[in-house]
Amino acid sequence: MPVNDPIADFLTRLRNAAMISKPEVALPFTRILAEMAALLAREGFVESVDTRGRGTQKELVIKMRYINGDPAIESLRRVSTPGRRIYRQAKNIRTVRSGFGMSIISTPKGLMTDKEAKKENVGGEILCELW
Repeated sequence: MPVNDPIADFLTRLRNAAMISKPEVALPFTRILAEMAALLAREGFVESVDTRGRGTQKELVIKMRYINGDPAIESLRRVSTPGRRIYRQAKNIRTVRSGFGMSIISTPKGLMTDKEAKKENVGGEILCELW
């Protein structure tokens, strides 16, 4: 089924899986979602990311991470929406939850976390925040 905002759909699926302690989430494959999932895996919010299938049947499979039965992802929030894009310069990127969370930022150098974008001194569109 086509989705108007695949990033919001991705975040909603992760949020719902975390609420019911589901071990893994499968969703349609897109490059931006694969990059976002890889960032989440690298930062320790999810266990692993894998792809299944071929062509139009390709899907992204994300194994959720739980710490003592509690999800590693406490909350997710979509910042920039299709109707209201939010852009920030590198100097105006703020930390999430005093550094315990992270923002995913779409920059000219690709997707980055807020810390990486500040370090590289690049700004961009703030896609989402999670902690």
